[in-house]
Amino acid sequence: MSKKPDEHAIQQFRTASRQYSDASIFMHEAIARKAGLTGSDHKYLGILHQHKKLTAGELAKLTGLTTGAVTGLIDRLEKKQLVKRQFTKDDRRKVIIVPNEENIMKLLQPIFLELQQKTLDLIASFSVKEIQVIERYFVEATRIMIETTDNLNKNQNDKNGKLDH
Repeated sequence: MSKKPDEHAIQQFRTASRQYSDASIFMHEAIARKAGLTGSDHKYLGILHQHKKLTAGELAKLTGLTTGAVTGLIDRLEKKQLVKRQFTKDDRRKVIIVPNEENIMKLLQPIFLELQQKTLDLIASFSVKEIQVIERYFVEATRIMIETTDNLNKNQNDKNGKLDH
């Protein structure tokens, strides 16, 4: 039977979580600068890389960006040869964004090598049970953040008179 955390433990956790979040933003901004990207472009490139291919509309919906902002993003990433546009055969207006895996890896892998090794070393220092607890936290915290983002976006759309039905 585990006891519930007291207010001090919760506050310490919140402080550590906030520091982790801030350090993550600062690190990704530095990585982006080193790669010649903006922080946002770097993160959106990561989303494209993770999904392997997305339509411009899917990327807009996933990120909350306007279609105009997505077009600008794709233009910038395409100019750096990190993505390419593909048109569908049935509807030439529908654009699929495909990441250029080779160029992405060439650009980002050297920057991430040391980070990845240090992260693997850190993970290896935990027991399987500890890793499962940390993973559970990240999965549930991510779910909460996605839910919050969706609610904020929905409220903003309602406020702007753009109801999704």
